[in-house]
Amino acid sequence: MASRFTRLTTSVPKLARGYSAAPTSVKAPITLFGLQGRYATALYTAAVRQNSLDAVEKDLNTFAQAIKKDEAFRSFLENPTVPRATKLGGLNEVVKKAGKPSELTNNLLQVLAENGRLDTLDKVIESYSELMSAHRNELPLVVTSAKPLDKSALNKIVESLQKSKLADGKKLLVSNKVKPDILGGVLVEIGDKSIDLTVSSKLAKLNKLVTDSV
Repeated sequence: MASRFTRLTTSVPKLARGYSAAPTSVKAPITLFGLQGRYATALYTAAVRQNSLDAVEKDLNTFAQAIKKDEAFRSFLENPTVPRATKLGGLNEVVKKAGKPSELTNNLLQVLAENGRLDTLDKVIESYSELMSAHRNELPLVVTSAKPLDKSALNKIVESLQKSKLADGKKLLVSNKVKPDILGGVLVEIGDKSIDLTVSSKLAKLNKLVTDSV
């Protein structure tokens, strides 16, 4: 019996019926790999055809917050002894609190449940977020520092990078991650590139230089 994963992609023509403005051919803005990438890409393609990108994103963000804030809920999803139907019911209750979920969101949950993949929901959500960021021409920028940066310092970094080739003309989505063990300086991660200006990195290089010279 064929995997029910195909349900998302094979149902696209049916979902798009009645949407005359929907494109006949949809290409994801970036290529994602792995099983979660396949699920997310199929969902994105179906959402474009049904003009439901934002509605699906809203539903998935509701799940993401629940998984992040509630450790018991995460354990519930990851527990292999919990029946799939029970997990599916729990997820439906979460999204219903925020409003009626979209048809495509329900479709995704059913496919994941039927394939025993509900424990990968958080990864699918992350992959869908990547697709949406690329769709909006956005680029993630993570600035890691030993302690929180004030707004002025963070803005200077952002303004400098926004004008650089690294930004590639895209809108930067900025976040400041705090990691005390870097000691000082900053680690800048923009897209798939990184610039390590941390004190811990400089000390590691110095220690290696001293060790190699002995």
